[in-house]
Parts: sequence; structure tokens; C-alpha cells
Amino acid sequence: MAEAADFQGMKHSPARRWLGRSAAVAAGVPLLAGLLGGVAAPQATAAGSTASAAVAGGTTVSPASTAAKPSGPNTVSVALDTLAPSAPAKGDTLTISGTVTNKSKKTVTDAQVDLRVGPQLTGRTAIDDAVERSNDTTYDPLPVGGKYKVEFAKLASGISYDFALSVPVSKLGLGADGVYQLGVTLTGRTAAEPYDHTLGVRRTFLPWQPDSVDKKTKFTYLWPLISTSHVSAETGSDDQQTPVFENDDLAEELAPGGRLEQLVSLGSQLPVTWVVDPDLLATVEAMTDPYRVKDGRTTVAGKNQLVARTWLNALEKAVQENDNIVALPFGDPDLASLAHGGEDVSGTLGHLQSSSELAGITVENILHVPPATDFAWPVNGAVDPSIVDVATSAGADTVISRSDSIQDNLPYTASAARPIGGGTTAVVSDTRLSTAFEGDVTKAGNSTLAVQKFLAQSLAVTLQDSSKQRNIVVAPQRTPTASQAQSMARALQGLDGQRWTQPSDLVAAAAAKPDSNATTKVPGASRYPDKLRDQELPAAAFEELKGMGERLGKFKAILTLPDRVATPFANAVNRAVSTSWRGNATGAEQYRDSVNRYLMSLASEVQLIQKSELTLSGRSATIPVTVQNQLLQGVDNLVLRLKSTNATRLKLDDGSAVTEQPIRIDGGHTQVVKFTGAANANGPVELTAQLYTADNRPYGDPMTFQVRVSEITPTVMLVIAGGVLLLVLAGVKMYSQRKRAVAAKAAEDKAAADAGTDTGADGAETDATAGGDDSPGSGPDTGGSDDGGSDDDGTNDRSTDDDATDDGDTDDTDPAPEPATPPSAQQTPDAVDGTGPGQPGDPTPDTRPESGDPSGKGEKVDR
Repeated sequence: MAEAADFQGMKHSPARRWLGRSAAVAAGVPLLAGLLGGVAAPQATAAGSTASAAVAGGTTVSPASTAAKPSGPNTVSVALDTLAPSAPAKGDTLTISGTVTNKSKKTVTDAQVDLRVGPQLTGRTAIDDAVERSNDTTYDPLPVGGKYKVEFAKLASGISYDFALSVPVSKLGLGADGVYQLGVTLTGRTAAEPYDHTLGVRRTFLPWQPDSVDKKTKFTYLWPLISTSHVSAETGSDDQQTPVFENDDLAEELAPGGRLEQLVSLGSQLPVTWVVDPDLLATVEAMTDPYRVKDGRTTVAGKNQLVARTWLNALEKAVQENDNIVALPFGDPDLASLAHGGEDVSGTLGHLQSSSELAGITVENILHVPPATDFAWPVNGAVDPSIVDVATSAGADTVISRSDSIQDNLPYTASAARPIGGGTTAVVSDTRLSTAFEGDVTKAGNSTLAVQKFLAQSLAVTLQDSSKQRNIVVAPQRTPTASQAQSMARALQGLDGQRWTQPSDLVAAAAAKPDSNATTKVPGASRYPDKLRDQELPAAAFEELKGMGERLGKFKAILTLPDRVATPFANAVNRAVSTSWRGNATGAEQYRDSVNRYLMSLASEVQLIQKSELTLSGRSATIPVTVQNQLLQGVDNLVLRLKSTNATRLKLDDGSAVTEQPIRIDGGHTQVVKFTGAANANGPVELTAQLYTADNRPYGDPMTFQVRVSEITPTVMLVIAGGVLLLVLAGVKMYSQRKRAVAAKAAEDKAAADAGTDTGADGAETDATAGGDDSPGSGPDTGGSDDGGSDDDGTNDRSTDDDATDDGDTDDTDPAPEPATPPSAQQTPDAVDGTGPGQPGDPTPDTRPESGDPSGKGEKVDR
């Protein structure tokens, strides 16, 4: 009957508690009457404190409970630090050690520590009841007695004293197989109560199953390797894209004695199923190479490569020996938040599917073991129809739930697996066992109590129906502390004897034959715990991620190497919806903001350079617009579109109000795009430049600038023409003056030459006939140039002097030499133009002879 109320996820029935309390009151009435009658002496009271009282409905009462206790039943605290073996067998010796501390202000004398064994507890509910009265001094079974005790002459106030008890199991008086309550009490005397009575107690459980059962319970324990998000969306500009971490806190978890180091070290020695977040593995692998850590507005080099490498090597070795490994979707997304806040936001579930696809690849590449990837694990195993739908949409066909969510109305604990429709299986973990180590177990006493309770509950499951072999799954907290991991390991080591359990794995538990009596209905949304719902990501968070995804899509579309940003940002989005943000709404929001700011900063590196006001003079002109790319990679698939707000006043390239040109810019460069504008009227015109992606979506902010059109009038043209004419006339005048000066100079030279001819004509003729070259008035040398003399027609008339040699001889075959030409005959029209032969003392001409062409580039005219 008692076990009939032992439902999963429920405490003992209110009716039972009411009956127990009524019986206790009834039993206490005559005792109270006796005390009021004065029949109870102090000695009798002391004796009664060590005797067992009547048991009514599972609740016991002692006469001492109704007596005045100035010092109180919890005057001395008792802590059990060790209890070994946790599940003793025949022939073992039970060793218990701990401390007793006097919490009162008075000294306790004649103190004694005893071990007391209570009756067998029937069923899991009885164990729950015993926990509630673990330090109740009203129920004190007889001590083991004899030499199995520890005595203290006195306990000073505020001082702790160690004790140790070693008792052969055969002396404990254990009967049939089952769970027994074990109590350690301290009795003593105080000044106010100078007789022996119980001043402190600590109770725990002792599972007693010395022989193996026929139908052992198949036991699956999940061993989670999950952490919070540590990597940002930022990466270095190098080819390896060095990751940038938000902080370096993960190193503390990976270092010896850290949380994750303990999980790997302990788990490698246990028959467990590894449940891994692939993001954690990817993060640790990134730490094995150079990485950066944010430090204010800058970054510093990470220094924990060795720590990461050591941890990853240890994990790889552990999973190679025990390849029962399940990979959650990348980043361990919060399925409940996605179902309740993100399901109606378009694109949200697409991220979940991609994270599921990435999970298996990541784990196998890093650990070289193929994981199972078809499992989904909602927070605390709480499910409703929408959560199941989200989980299955990501490719999972098995959902890890818990018995306080999918409850069975059975007098025993059913097997974990059960079909819930649509080809989906729910693996229902046991609530009592899964939550056994969620409290503070940093103190040895708390850890010992948690371990003993866990073992007691596991034995109680097996003893519920020894004719059936069931599959039980334990899914502990997602991120156990180092002390919790150590307590979990001690509990599993207590099952090493395999007397009532045998290890199994999650895949086998999910594939086991379900119990036909077990519940297969998923609870409705109204039964989802409010406490968990309050911790979910709000719908606004998914709207932010949607906008971020749209900006990322536009950004990737223009890049020549889009994978350099696609992967880091996709992983960052997965981390932004991680289960690890539960209870840390502020941290989740800050992470989303940092990712969004970084994306916007990258996208803004491709931008239009703001222009100042532009003035166009004339009916047509070029309008330049500058596009800047400060990224380290090129951009493409962009279009620059220019729009005139007043096409009547200023039209663009093809005569329309809008024109565009394609854009392609290498990393770290700018490009000036030139448009042609045609003006029809004077005045200001506003132009707007905007970049667009290939799918016609605006990219970046528009750039607006003003163009002022100033048309050239006929009057202005007339003035300009007059100025040009004046310049031409001035040039003609200068040319004529130069020509007359050259002619005058030539006339003077002619007159001088005629005078020289009259005074020395005979000598000149003789010299000319002899072919001499010493006379200034001789033949070809007078020309002073390689071109020789010229006839009146300006042609070359080079003759005998072309063949003259240094010795003055002439070729016999040459025709007879002509008479020397007098200086007067050498004055040709070329000389008038300034191109004829000059005299040795003449100044060098400052213009090219007989050239009407303009001066060449770079030439100067000296005046």
C-alpha cells in the first residue's frame, strides 16, 4: 500500500502524512499526562531518551520529546565526512568518520558518539520521508553499543572534534535486503540537564544487498561536458583567422582541479555516456593555437595553449576507451526558448538545423569518434508539444525528458524509453536520481549524505519489482561543479559491484522495449514550469538575431571571400541562443550586442565618401563619386546608383533621373566612379548616391550632396572670344617685329661683306681657286653649317667642298670647280628670314628658325 503512492516526481501522500501525525498525537497524550502527574523523574527521562518510542504511521515519538530541553535537540551538530564502503557486503567493516561541534555557549560533558541502525525502509517514498527527519532527535533506535562508540569527556563551546567508528557489518543487525536508515548520535549532559540525552544526530542511508539480484537494473548515467560561451564573432585578419575570446575563464575550468578537468579525469574511469557540446570542443581546439582575448578596447595574446592541449588529449583518450558519446547541437541551443519565443520569428529554426548538422562533423574531426546526433536535451528535461516539435525539426528523433515532466501513475519506476508519437521517442530520466547532487556538496558531510541517498534510491528501484529488468536513465545538471562531479563519481563507484545494477548507454536505453503501462503523452504547455519559463530568452532576442542574420546575408553577398565571415558569425548566432544563458539575461544581451556591433562595423568598412557641394559650369560635366573599401578582402556584386531629384534641371548619363554602375574594389582600396550630368537650367540640384547588392537591396547609408549648375551665357562667350583674339594679334605683332629685326641685321652683314670683297678680291679669288679654307670669305665654310650653301630656291647645293679632305686635295674625277661665290651672292631669302648662315659673333636665336608652330611643351621664351 505504501508503494502504491510512490509515483515518479511526487512526494508521499497527504493522507499518509495526516495519519502519521494523528497517531503521533494520540501516542503522546498519555505520556504528557504521566509527566504532568510527576511520575517521571530525571533519571527516568534520561533512560527514556535512549529507548525506542512507539512507531505510528512511520513517525516515532520518545518521552524526551515532550520534556523541556533548555539546550535543545540540535545543541551539537554532527557531520558525516566518510562512510565506507557505501554499499557494504557480507564480511565488510563499516567505517564512519566525521566531526561533532558544540554550538551552544555551555560545555557538554560525558559526551558519547554512537551508531544506531533504524528499521528497513520500504519503497522510495519512505526514503523521502526519512530525509525530512534526518536530524530529528525524537526517534533514536538503540545504539550498536559495546566498544563501537567514541567518548569525549567534554565538548567546549564552538569547538569541533573528530571521531571515527569502525563496526563489522555483522554487528549492525541488518536483516533482509533493502535500505536501512543509519544514524550517528551524540549524547551527553549539560549544566541545565545533568543526565544523558541526545544533543545531536545525523542520519543517512545504508543500502544492503549482499548478493546479486536476478534482474539487475540497466543503469545509464549521462556525463555532460558543457560550458558557457567564450568565443566572440571577431577573428584576426591573418589567414588562420585567429579567434578572439570574450575572456580567458575557460582556462580555469580546463586546468588541473578545474571543473572540466575533473569531469574528464573522473569520467574516464566510469561507465558513463558522454554528452558533449561541440562548441566546447571547437573552443578548446582553438585555444591550442595562438588566440586573442579581449582586454577593454584591445586584445591580448592568450597564454593557455598547453592547458587546452592537455585537456583535449585526455578527453580524446577517454572517449577512445569508452566511445558512448552523444553530440548535442552546436552551442547547446535552448530548445524551450526557441519553441516559446523564437518559433514565430522567421529563420530562427534554420539556425537550429545548421547547428545540428555541424555537431557530428565537429566532434568526429576533433575526437575521431563518430557520435550519436539524434538526441535533444531540453533544460531539466521539461517538455511540452512545442518543444518536441522544435527538437524534431532539427533532426532529433529522441528527446531526453524527466519523470517530473512526463509523469507515470504507477507503483514502480518504469523504463526510460516510451514512444510519444510521430516516430519520436522520449527517454524519461529519473528525477530523484538526476537531482541527487544539485545542492551544495562542497562539504564532505553533504557529499556523503548525497551519495548514500543516491545509492539507496537506486536499490529501491530494483527492489520495486525484482521480476522485471528495467532501463533507468540519470540526466544530472548540465554544468556540474568540480565537487558535484566528485560526488557523482563516488556514487557510481558505489555501484561497481553490480549487485543490483549493470551499466548501459543512452543509445541502448532509447532502443529498449518500452513499458506498455508507462505514460506516452507529452504534457500540455500549461504544465511547463513557470520558473523555467521566466529564464527563457525573450522574443525580442530572436528578432534581434533575425535582423543580424539579414545584415550578415547582405554583407556576405558582396564579399569575394564570404566564408571568412560566414562561419564565425553563424557560430556566434548559435552561441547567442545557448542554454548556458539561463539565469543570465544581462550576459546574453551583452553578447548579442557585441556580435551585432562587430558585424555593423565590418559592413561599414565599405562605404561612400561624403562629398561637398559641387559646381558644374556648362551644360555637361563629370560627377565623381568615391567608394571606399577598408576590408582586407575585395568586394563585388555591388551597384552604385546615382539619382537626381530634379531631372528637369540636371539629367544623368542616359538622360534619365537615375543611373548606375557596377562596383568591384580590392581590399584596402577606393574607386572613383564617374557619372555624366547634363544641365538644362541654372540652380542647385540634390543628388543621392546609394550602394545596392546584386539582389537590389540597399547596402549601407545613402550619401546626399548638392550640385550647383552655372550655365555659360553668350555674353561670357563673347568676352572669352575677344580675349583670345587679342592674344592672337599680340602674337602676330611680335612675330613681325622679330622678322624685321632679322632683315635689318642681314642688310648690315651684306654691306660689311661687300666692303671686304673690294679690298681683297684678287687674293680671295686665288684662294678660292686653290681650294684654301683659311679665308673668312671662302666658299662652303662661310655657311658655318653642315647643310652648305643654298640657291635661291632654298635647295641644297653642296659640291666640291663636300669632297674636301684635310690635305686640300681634290678628286681628279670631280668636275672643274666653279668660281667662288662672292659674299653678296650668298645673301639669300633664307637669310632674311633668319635661317641663313650667321657670323661667329652673332647671338643665338631664341626661336626655331622659320617655324610657325607653337613652342613645344616645356619651352620658354626669354624676353
